[in-house]
Amino acid sequence: MNKIIFHSHREYNSYIKDFNPEPSAKIMPEWYTKASKYIKDPNTGKDIINYDGARTPSFKACPAVLDLFSTGYMMKTPCDLLFYEKNKLIYVKSPKGYEDFCGTRPKMPEFVSPYGYYEEPFHWYAPWAPELPNGYSAIYLNPVNHFDLPFYTVGGIIDNDKFNTPGLMPFFLKEGFLGVLPAGTPFIQIIPFKREDWESEIKLHNQEEILERFMKSSNSFRTINGGEYKKKFWSRRKYK
Repeated sequence: MNKIIFHSHREYNSYIKDFNPEPSAKIMPEWYTKASKYIKDPNTGKDIINYDGARTPSFKACPAVLDLFSTGYMMKTPCDLLFYEKNKLIYVKSPKGYEDFCGTRPKMPEFVSPYGYYEEPFHWYAPWAPELPNGYSAIYLNPVNHFDLPFYTVGGIIDNDKFNTPGLMPFFLKEGFLGVLPAGTPFIQIIPFKREDWESEIKLHNQEEILERFMKSSNSFRTINGGEYKKKFWSRRKYK
């Protein structure tokens, strides 16, 4: 099994065990854990039944959604952070000893901020430095599908087999958010992958071939009880 090593880069890492990096599968957003696997009729509250007699699955029943949720590892904030407004600008205050974990950055006019977020960027200074086996890199993403987070971390890729020094990770704060971001909040998702070269190929099909391919695929995993994709095609990946 491949191994990712998280090197401590701050003294406080040694005594705040609760906020160590963890497998992403252990940090699911509340909205997802509370969601139903089946779509409900808003009037009756009962499961909606399809034409074939099966219940209509929601996104929670989709293994592809769960797969991305649970892929890789999460870094979490090691302390509470207070975001406040002063003179029409937004600032962040960290507890003593954590001042360099989160801060403001100069405005970047050429870097378009996401819609619904303040233009002034902030940054995380990662308290952990990942190390990967030779030939592997890591994708750094805003925690995927964690729509409840009041920020958006800018993504990137780092060759962590050769470079494992923490750096600054820019992020944008959601407009209207002020107050405390609690310790333990996931702020970056790290997905290791093997570096390989690829080339693309375009293959066109006529209508008959398209229908044939669709029916073959549909008959393979679309059943009344569902779950055929996970049984027949899905491959388990472990992140310990």
